[in-house]
Amino acid sequence: MNTDTIRIERIDNIAVMRINRPPANAIDLALAGEFDNALAAVENSSDIGALILTATGNCFSAGLDLKAIPGYDRDQQKSMVTQVNRLFGRLYGLPLPTIAAVNGHAIAGGVILTLGCDYRIGAEGDYKLGLAEARVGVAFPVSAMAIVKSELNHRVARLMVLTARNLTPEEALASGVLDELQPADRLLDRALEVAREMAALPRETYARIKRTMRGPALARIDDAVLNQTEPMLESWLGDETRKAASEALKKTN
Repeated sequence: MNTDTIRIERIDNIAVMRINRPPANAIDLALAGEFDNALAAVENSSDIGALILTATGNCFSAGLDLKAIPGYDRDQQKSMVTQVNRLFGRLYGLPLPTIAAVNGHAIAGGVILTLGCDYRIGAEGDYKLGLAEARVGVAFPVSAMAIVKSELNHRVARLMVLTARNLTPEEALASGVLDELQPADRLLDRALEVAREMAALPRETYARIKRTMRGPALARIDDAVLNQTEPMLESWLGDETRKAASEALKKTN
């Protein structure tokens, strides 16, 4: 499926999914829903062997849309946090190989999307990757924290989460956020090489192994979505978020 903000291209049995919401490919309620639906369509396509996740422009994703979301009313905030948990959980548990082709800045939720993929390739270049939630006043939903704690060692997770500092691509590689770096003009070609290699693995066995490996994190995410146990449902974003988000946006403009 293709929408204005999610584009999918088929290359043989590989699906290349691009986030297409310039300039920052930031996630609002509409994009989160379209993104989740697109992942569901890939999951239900038996002839797709692997998924590459990338984006248009020079930004992979800046995470949540800090211009729109702080203005959401209570019902919209509840819908947003539920949709974010569903989206991140579906990506993390997708029963086929997923490869991130990080083409530029990955901030906050952009890093979660990166960590949610099975293999992560970054472009060489001058851009940042960081978990900025503490800086912009956004508490981590269950899904985001579960993925961070599952994918990063404790020291890296502690520093990224509690200092909210950005990493260079080289630092992200050394920290385990990325698995390799490639020249920007080789990024997609390399992602396709890895995707074809991983797509050749037996799909059902791969899905079972992946679910077993990520079982505890996925169980927490499933519980948050299905049983509404997300602590942020009642009070996610407040005045502190609006102030911090406004200050962060001023620095990027």
